[in-house]
Amino acid sequence: MKTRTCLAVLTLTLSAATTLPARAATDTHLSGELPSGAAYVMDVPAAWNGTVLLYSHGYTPAGVPNPAQNAPGSGTRTKLLAEGYALIGSSYATTGWAVTDAVPDQLATLDVFTRKFGPARRTLAWGTSYGGFVTTALAERHADRFEGSLSMCGLVQGGVANWNSTLDPVFALRTLLAPGQGIPLTGFTDQASAAAAAKSLTSKTAAAQQTPAGRARIALAAALHNIPGYNDPSQTEPGPTDWNAQEAGQYTAVNGLLRLPAFSWRQEAESRAGGNMSWNTGVDYTSMLGRSPLYKEVTELYKEAGLSLRTDLAALDDAPRISADPAAVRWMRHTSVFGGRLTDPQLDIHTTGDALIPVQAESAYRRAATAAGRGPLLRQAYVDGPGHCAFTDGEMLGALHTLEHRLDTGRWDASAGTLNARAAQEDPASAPRYVTYHPAAYPRPYDLAHPGDARP
Repeated sequence: MKTRTCLAVLTLTLSAATTLPARAATDTHLSGELPSGAAYVMDVPAAWNGTVLLYSHGYTPAGVPNPAQNAPGSGTRTKLLAEGYALIGSSYATTGWAVTDAVPDQLATLDVFTRKFGPARRTLAWGTSYGGFVTTALAERHADRFEGSLSMCGLVQGGVANWNSTLDPVFALRTLLAPGQGIPLTGFTDQASAAAAAKSLTSKTAAAQQTPAGRARIALAAALHNIPGYNDPSQTEPGPTDWNAQEAGQYTAVNGLLRLPAFSWRQEAESRAGGNMSWNTGVDYTSMLGRSPLYKEVTELYKEAGLSLRTDLAALDDAPRISADPAAVRWMRHTSVFGGRLTDPQLDIHTTGDALIPVQAESAYRRAATAAGRGPLLRQAYVDGPGHCAFTDGEMLGALHTLEHRLDTGRWDASAGTLNARAAQEDPASAPRYVTYHPAAYPRPYDLAHPGDARP
């Protein structure tokens, strides 16, 4: 009799634990506005499976439309709704380096969802690019709200490391291509001053691209940021020793870096931080180049140009350095730096040919998570292809289901072969491209798990 009673209680307990949320009669689409002014959007299928996915979108520059988004694209949205997932997300109340708005707005969106539809059986955070950064912030700082997270092409190196690494290539370009011309690289008072500086350095870079010496120096600058030579799906993949073709691809990416992140986006971030949050005092650029996976390309282009790499590196070492505003560093450290302190599983995916957020960002987050003792909760996987966030729908959905498998079983099964199998199942029309890959170390990591990183 006692055994039967225990079995009955166990059955009731398991039944309660797996009860699905109440289902609506039809699919539900909701949009609205949060108290912050951010927009939100929600799609809940009638046959909701009990899992809600909170999507964090990428960086939106000032002046660009900023609608709420609840999926990376229409293909993933359609597929996930058909599989029963509820999809939610917000616009964030502001554009730019909006982490102090994005995190509370995403949590508020989740609150609205819970009030309207009831508690989810499982809540996952996921996001792309800057949204991968927001996702990781949610995972580290609000773990009680989520069971797991998926960061795709994410800025997981954190804010200080990002802005330091963005400074290095433009410092090299200014020093080697525009010596003594005083082009400012930080401390912009407004967007007009940032645009003027970007225009000046872009002009010098375009002229340099016309000569072998200039191209060698552009390759050196690209190597300090680990910008790959094959970084856009529209490019023809260069041969492994076609150094000039690799530099041509880097030049295109360097132009993009000058046009937006290094100047315009920096000015917006500086306005939030209250000053310049990056520095290169004490940086050894000779050692940094030596650690870059692009070192061979740079040395070969310097030889071809008949130029002394040692002389140019000495010029970088001797050039006046840029110091940070300590208060701005503290703001960035407080709002935008990670400690690797995961409480729940996180899966990161990244393309190998990403120029905007180079794949080495994953090494920076692995470093933090390992130092924090949370390495077993983190898995990172790599798609062999060019471009930023250039995943197929299948590759993203395969990653999502890999995270779910970890939550269901308590163990990771995130090998390239397994991810490819799951991706192919989700998107049979596209060949999946996951590979076994180990990125090089990030040039200048900065995280909360390493006290030595605290000093500019």
